[in-house]
Amino acid sequence: MKIALFILFNITISQSAMSQNYSDGRPVAKLRMDAKDDGIVLKYGDGPETCDYLGARDVWVFESGGTYYMHYDGAGIKGWLCCLATSKDLVNWEKKGAVLQLGKPNEPDSKSASYGTTYFDGKKWHMFYLGTPNVTPAPDLIPSFPYLNMKAESDSPSGPWIKRREIVPFKPQEKTFYSSTASPGFIVKQNDEYLMFFSAADYTIKRTICIARTKDLDAPWKIDPAPIVPPEEQIENTSLYYESSNQTWFLFTNHIGIDKDGEYTDAVWVYWSKDLNKWNPEDKAIVIDRQNCKWSQRCVGLPSVVRYKNRLAIFYDAPIGNSVSHMRRNIGLAWLGLPLTLPNKQ
Repeated sequence: MKIALFILFNITISQSAMSQNYSDGRPVAKLRMDAKDDGIVLKYGDGPETCDYLGARDVWVFESGGTYYMHYDGAGIKGWLCCLATSKDLVNWEKKGAVLQLGKPNEPDSKSASYGTTYFDGKKWHMFYLGTPNVTPAPDLIPSFPYLNMKAESDSPSGPWIKRREIVPFKPQEKTFYSSTASPGFIVKQNDEYLMFFSAADYTIKRTICIARTKDLDAPWKIDPAPIVPPEEQIENTSLYYESSNQTWFLFTNHIGIDKDGEYTDAVWVYWSKDLNKWNPEDKAIVIDRQNCKWSQRCVGLPSVVRYKNRLAIFYDAPIGNSVSHMRRNIGLAWLGLPLTLPNKQ
């Protein structure tokens, strides 16, 4: 039995090491800020009107009035739509169904209206969501490029959400690092300006995070000329947390790895900075991957973080076992203790 355990331990260490060496030489995260995984908290398949019968992923969690709201992409019969679940304790969730519907055939969100990030300005709720007119064939209907940033609003965190089609936050631009993707991200208000840390990708496909800026959430945003870290980092989607004890911003994001099966989301990474406008690509660490995830041995997707008492909750999506599929994913929950501290570089 001891021999078997020793062999298993060595296999685990070997797999972790392999995940840090990519065939195309993309950068790796050399440090770890290990979260403690609690496993699956929202399973796909039983949402109202079959809204998530093929998967639940791309999660966004926020709090209002003591209730926690989870937006997630439900892979349903019509396509991937932003769905809602609510909870009081972050562990037990009640599914409410889709809160967005597909646009008309000639509209930018005619095939998917998903990944709904939110911001409350003190008067109304703003949602920035991912729309696209392109998807893969049925039944999966996986959203395809371009990934667009679209706008909706509501008087309540639970909806109903009214689409504001006349408002175009920003679009992908040809011959730029965001030619194929300019999709929603976390919003921070700094002084009189809003900063959105949005997902950017070109058609090669190299992925990164960039800042868009506006002083009016109902107006167009201006995109910075360069991303916060090089596109070679291969990261997408954002959730930020500010640690007041050390005046540090922590940006959680999902990393895209590559192996014999191609590219897939292989880890949640975190970057840190004391200045929202300056980020060092070397200041990063792994938060969740195959080494500390209890139920997914290879694939770990998009994170969303929210404070709960004296801990930071980290939600993420993944398929079970060795799968790296976009489909049949569930939502998991892991934890970091607070206050957040930087990982030891020694």
